[in-house]
Amino acid sequence: MPPYAASSPRPGFWAVLDPAQRAALRRAARPRQYPVKTPLVYQGDESDHVIIMERGWAKVTSATEDGHDVVLAVRGPGDLIAESAVLGGRTRSATVTALSPVRGLVVSAARFTGFLDEHPDVWMLVTSTFVQRLDDSDRRLTAQMSSRGPQRLAALLTDLAELSALHAPPAPDGSIEIGPPLSQEELGSWMDASRETVARALNGLRGRGLIRTGWRKIVIMDLPGLREFAKEPD
Repeated sequence: MPPYAASSPRPGFWAVLDPAQRAALRRAARPRQYPVKTPLVYQGDESDHVIIMERGWAKVTSATEDGHDVVLAVRGPGDLIAESAVLGGRTRSATVTALSPVRGLVVSAARFTGFLDEHPDVWMLVTSTFVQRLDDSDRRLTAQMSSRGPQRLAALLTDLAELSALHAPPAPDGSIEIGPPLSQEELGSWMDASRETVARALNGLRGRGLIRTGWRKIVIMDLPGLREFAKEPD
């Protein structure tokens, strides 16, 4: 399995709820809009609510001791945010910031745990989501130690393409536009590489005809080819 690769992208939390469960959460929630660059939650804050993203993309970052923000993940339509802090009764471990305009459903911790008590089958969904995110974090650390920059970037873009395809169908020519509008600096932070390394790797992938790029825009032209390149040995 290539670095960064999850077992397979899964539909978001919202997508797997039945209509009655969605209606119950809507009754318990307060809708809110988040403009680009607006934090949805802050690292270190007390946990008093969760957010279900209905639309848009956000990045998850953690501040290091020297004040740098490290990208840990992205969240998209249907994802549940901040559930681990609420369920664990601790402060938030990361900041989540809107990459594009985000529309979310804000549910207080008390109402969310009450909803889970009324729908015990959803407890398993929340738990499996939390476990998958831990697994993805472990794969990220393994990738940093086991592959070169171009392969790490190819694997990361493969995962992002598969995730994006869950929310927008590929173009008629089979190309897939990456949904989260990540900068080269943000991609570098996520894969523990410099912006220059990302720029060189993107140039190499363009030269192979695997991707097309623009400002904060990456289009995957050949997903199978990109996936195979990510598996190439050093």
